[in-house]
Amino acid sequence: MSSVTPSSLPTVVQSVELLLDTSLDAAVRDEWIRLLDAGLHSQARVRSESNRPHVTLFVAHAVPPELEDAVRAAIRVRRITLRLGGVVIFGGRYATLARAVVPSIELLELQARVFEALSGCPGIPAHIRPGEWTPHVTLARRVPAARVGTAIVAVQSPERQPTGSSAGVRRWDGDAKREWLLT
Repeated sequence: MSSVTPSSLPTVVQSVELLLDTSLDAAVRDEWIRLLDAGLHSQARVRSESNRPHVTLFVAHAVPPELEDAVRAAIRVRRITLRLGGVVIFGGRYATLARAVVPSIELLELQARVFEALSGCPGIPAHIRPGEWTPHVTLARRVPAARVGTAIVAVQSPERQPTGSSAGVRRWDGDAKREWLLT
């Protein structure tokens, strides 16, 4: 009997992501640029056309194509009001800096339905399970711990909690490096 260790699991992911409307997208991209201007890592450095601010609803090592109809059925909503909250930090020596998304009942219910539709997928991390999930929009990855304070100051803006709405749901295939809209 073989065992699976974390190092033997694939690192490429499949995900379902909530996209942001034009105003929220612009607010996050502005924070990406301010991080670059401060000499810090930022999602703005990612040059891929598919790189855009989003809230990850689900992630796994694989999402079988035959489950896509179940995901579409689980989505059921066209737009959800979204409010960005404060800065959150994930990690240790190198941190991921993100903007929290204030969890509404609608958002939490959407994430739970998507999770339920895909709960049989392999390689689901514990932090994506309903009740464990922290909705957020990533601003930067691999920020050295000594620079986290500088990063937080860089992303401060007069509008502390921008509000907008979702602008659709996409699927991301990390293996093929492609995206497609589900709604």
